[in-house]
Amino acid sequence: MKKTIGILAHVDAGKTTFSEQVLYHTNSIRNRGRVDHKNSFLDIHNIERERGITIFSDQAIFEMGESTYYLIDTPGHIDFSSEMERALSILDYAILIISGVEGIQGHTETIWSLLRKYNVPTFFFINKLDRTGASLEKIIEEIRENLTSDLCYISKLNDLDDELIEFISERDDILLERYFNGDYNERDWVISLKSLIKEGKIFPCLSGSALQDDGIDKFLSVFNELTISNYNEESDFSGRVYKIKYDENGTRLTFIKALNGSLKVRDEVSYGKENEIIEKVSSIRLYNGSKFSTIDKVVAGDVFAVTGLTSAKAGEGLGLLKDDVNFNMVPTLMSKVIFDKAYNVKDVLRYFRILESEDPSLNVIWNEVLQEIQVSIMGKIQLEVLKEVVNERFNLKIDFGPCEIMYKETIENVTYGYGHFEPLKHYAEVHLKLEPNNRGEGITFENKCHADDLTTGNQNLIKTHIFEKDHHGLLTGFPITDIKFTLLTGRAHNKHTEGGDFREATFRAIRQGLEKTKNILLEPYYKFKIDVELDYMGRIISDIQKLNGSFNPPETRLNKVTITGRGPVSTFMDYSSEILTFTKGKGSINLIFDGYDVCHNTEEVIERLGYNKNADIEYSSSSIFCSKGQGFIVPWDKVEEYIHCEIKE
Repeated sequence: MKKTIGILAHVDAGKTTFSEQVLYHTNSIRNRGRVDHKNSFLDIHNIERERGITIFSDQAIFEMGESTYYLIDTPGHIDFSSEMERALSILDYAILIISGVEGIQGHTETIWSLLRKYNVPTFFFINKLDRTGASLEKIIEEIRENLTSDLCYISKLNDLDDELIEFISERDDILLERYFNGDYNERDWVISLKSLIKEGKIFPCLSGSALQDDGIDKFLSVFNELTISNYNEESDFSGRVYKIKYDENGTRLTFIKALNGSLKVRDEVSYGKENEIIEKVSSIRLYNGSKFSTIDKVVAGDVFAVTGLTSAKAGEGLGLLKDDVNFNMVPTLMSKVIFDKAYNVKDVLRYFRILESEDPSLNVIWNEVLQEIQVSIMGKIQLEVLKEVVNERFNLKIDFGPCEIMYKETIENVTYGYGHFEPLKHYAEVHLKLEPNNRGEGITFENKCHADDLTTGNQNLIKTHIFEKDHHGLLTGFPITDIKFTLLTGRAHNKHTEGGDFREATFRAIRQGLEKTKNILLEPYYKFKIDVELDYMGRIISDIQKLNGSFNPPETRLNKVTITGRGPVSTFMDYSSEILTFTKGKGSINLIFDGYDVCHNTEEVIERLGYNKNADIEYSSSSIFCSKGQGFIVPWDKVEEYIHCEIKE
């Protein structure tokens, strides 16, 4: 039986120490490392050991009973949460570590919401119970109040106590009836518990101290008994990519979880939107910490790396698996890369493209107008680490500009865009309908073009151009989002249509459509939860209003108050330090990215950014027509007078 498990926690909850104990107790390592000693097994990289935090998701392998476990150690710092989320897509089970002193912290709730999004069965381990101020009862109550009421504390599996028997019975109708009838067989309750955990209806909890090696053996025994997996090795291959990495020789490694079937060296793997990319696996590596072994074959349930795949991305399905993962943890900040002019900008950009393939959330952009490289980031710690990574891997000393908010743009009303590209010996025309999507829905596409008007190949080309990049909005030049594009019609020329003509026509159609409707500036928002003493409630409410946030009715309990709400990232991003200051460390705020919404200070942002839509050399809203052997430009507001296709709605 093969099981993939992830260890997750808010930073400093003891996740790495717990992982070391698990590997030691299962004889996977001989000596237990420690973060403060800079010798932990899964903090492989120098940067991780120097900083004392996990930055990259690495794996270990161990055996327990009849099961082979792939353990994925994930980052706990919020700046590296996109790395953590990519690992969630392949987990069979998660172990969520919570400090018995600090309890549920800001990032804990973010992790929990992601675990529920991916439906990962989860075990809790309450750690650091050896520390002064630790309270098992208090943390259990916190979990039940803030995360799930379906938590059950397990002290032992043999000779189940009455409370656990009742807890299981309440969630299994058959066992509940048997319980009332006095028909009790302990083994049946354990079997039911396994299923309920797998279905995400019960979340077991155990406790101890990883540092003192207390409770680890019991946890492992219970965990092994209550976890199951069932993979089909006989079907055709399918898998999920969860990580891309380049080794010290520059070889591209694609890390995969096999979900069905088997895969051998020299087998072909298909992937892409229509499984249009077919590439051969040239080698298979099984990683355990920093070391790997080369093997000839893997089967369903295995987690491994392959060489030979050149463009598969994290979250992408392989083989029979068609769907890709849409990740929640997206950056809300951006920064420009600062480097010595002696460096060749193409080389610098190439290095950042490598980093982007490993971490797609970087969203590396070459800004032609400003002549600068821009990266998307989660926070300032990530920038510090990026500087070290670039220096260590590429021997390149860089810096970054100030962190800036990443805005987006959308439209308020339905509009139509027409693009025509016909300089001499070129020809393409595209008609699009643009409609506002629901907030957070992103860019979607529908095709209503008849094959009599445009070949299927050219229709697919237009769709490709719509999705090939983030298109600039008119207000700030930031990407457009939450728009549905419908291809209505188009036209090609048998002789003159060349490669790239439909790209030009599509971009011009998008831009012309934006010119004819009201554009809306969007900014990222946080969902917040603030816990302070009751005396501070008035101050908090006043601050929320000043920060342009909104809030729900406060919830009071004894001398404490909890206030939840929503507010712009730009105003709330530094508020956590302010709360700590005026509450003298007794208050806390949990911020979770909550999508994009209408910008609270649109005019101010537009003026500050100073984007000139007519000077954007990548985009033009005008079209090019041809007359008497010469191309001429038609401005966007006159295009309908010249287009060749009949206008359709």
